[in-house]
Amino acid sequence: MKILLTGGAGFIGSHLSEALLGEGHELILVDNFNDYYPPEIKERNLSAIIDHPRLELVRGDIRDRDLVEKLHSRGRFGAVIHLAARAGVRPSLENPVLYQEVNVEGTLNLLEAARRRPPGRFIFASSSSVYGSNPRQPWKESDSDLRPESPYGATKVIGEHLCRIYQRTYNLKMAVMRLFTVYGPRQRPDMAIHKFTRLISRGRRIPVFGDGTSRRDYTYVADIVSGFLGALRRDFEFEIFNLGGGHSITLNGLIAKLEEHLGRKADFEKLPVQAGDAASTWADVSKGRKLLGYRPRFTLEEGLEKFIAWFKAEGDNE
Repeated sequence: MKILLTGGAGFIGSHLSEALLGEGHELILVDNFNDYYPPEIKERNLSAIIDHPRLELVRGDIRDRDLVEKLHSRGRFGAVIHLAARAGVRPSLENPVLYQEVNVEGTLNLLEAARRRPPGRFIFASSSSVYGSNPRQPWKESDSDLRPESPYGATKVIGEHLCRIYQRTYNLKMAVMRLFTVYGPRQRPDMAIHKFTRLISRGRRIPVFGDGTSRRDYTYVADIVSGFLGALRRDFEFEIFNLGGGHSITLNGLIAKLEEHLGRKADFEKLPVQAGDAASTWADVSKGRKLLGYRPRFTLEEGLEKFIAWFKAEGDNE
C-alpha cells in the first residue's frame, strides 16, 4: 500500500514509519523538522530507515497547501495517516495562533486534498486532551462532553469535527485515534518521563506541578503503533478510538517507579498547578479491543525498563 504519513520523523511517527516499512508498504513521509525541540533529534529518529528503498522523505510543512496538493496529485494513496501537529498543552497557552495554524489549517489542507483524490482511508491522530476536565472516567469515545483545557486540546477537537464533516460530506473513510500520554524510546525531551529521567540521573531537581496527585494513563509507543496498524487493516466509515494503556497512575507514583528503576532519589521543586493541565486521564479501551484488536501489551514497569535502557544507551545526550 502507498501511504502518506505526516509528522513521520517525530517520536511516534518514526516508530510507526519503521512498522509500516516492515509490513511492506511504500511510504511518503512528510515532516518540517521544526524547532519545537532540536531538529537533529528527528534526524536521529530516522537514521535506521533513511536509506530504505520504499521510503521517500519530504521536508515540508502541511501548512503549504501547494505541497499537499502536489503530493496527492501523484496518485491515490491507500491511506493518509496524519500525525503532524504542534504538540504540547503548556506551549499552546503561550502561542495559540501557531497551534491553530498548524493543527487546524494544516489538517484542513490535508482533508481538502483528500476529498479531491480520496485515499483508501484517512487516519487522524487526536489526543486525550480533547476530554479535558470531563469528570466521568475512564473516558469513553461515546461521551460527547468534551472540555479541552488548552488551545492544543481545542485544536484537536476541531480536527475531529472536520474529519467527521468531511466523512459525511465527501464519503471519506475515517478513523480518529485519541492518544493517551505516549512514552518509550525517542520520547520528546520535554515530556515528563524523559525529562524526569534526565534530571534525576543528573542529580538535578525535577519540577512537580501541584501536590503530585494528578494522574495519567501512560501508553507505551509500541502499543500506540499497534492501534494505528489495526486501523489501517480495517474499513470504517467514521470511528473514534482511545489508544491508552487502560490504567492510571499518580505523578507521585510515576516518580517513585523512576526512582526505583534509576536507583536514586529525586529532588523536588514544588510548583503551582499549571494552567491547561488535566487533573486526571484514563482511557476506556474496550471499543478498540473489539473493533481494532487493540490490546496494550506493555505494563508501565515493562515500558519504563525499555525506555530507561534506551535513555542510558542513546537518549542522555540533550
